[in-house]
Amino acid sequence: MDLPGGPTRDEVLAIDLFKLELRRGDRFLDVGCGTGRVSLEAARHVKQVYAIDRRAEAITHARGRAAAARVENIQFFHSDAHSFLQDQDEGFDCAFVGGSRDLSRVLGHLADLVDRRIVVNAVLLSTLQEAVETLQRLGIFREAVQVQVAKSSPLAGGYRFCAEDPVYVIVGGKC
Repeated sequence: MDLPGGPTRDEVLAIDLFKLELRRGDRFLDVGCGTGRVSLEAARHVKQVYAIDRRAEAITHARGRAAAARVENIQFFHSDAHSFLQDQDEGFDCAFVGGSRDLSRVLGHLADLVDRRIVVNAVLLSTLQEAVETLQRLGIFREAVQVQVAKSSPLAGGYRFCAEDPVYVIVGGKC
């Protein structure tokens, strides 16, 4: 299934997971879960995953991938991030934001609900700027990393490297 943004690429996912500093007992939130790629990988490292997306087709696809992989510690929610987050009584240890409208407001909620790490992926410079400025205003900005990946590709009997679009990984956290 093709969803806007597509699944998080392997190399970017590895950096995201490292920056999230996931632990076995964690409650992990995936905002804008899309294909479920981050949720599925995080589920291997944490106690419980909560995956939300405003698109019904994304939730259906991600649920199917989780079922096929026999991953049972993910709960999926068809909801916009703001509505979901304002109804939460219990917090989370870490959160990943792979896509979200109204990013500043979502990050404001996450600043109140997340105990350790928030990681945001951005491909647009405007999203990078909004995430950094919001996390700075909230006093939890840690760093922004540009991830540039090039992969081998056959050419004229040899190989060349083809660059993929850069992704910005923005990290926030209280510790």
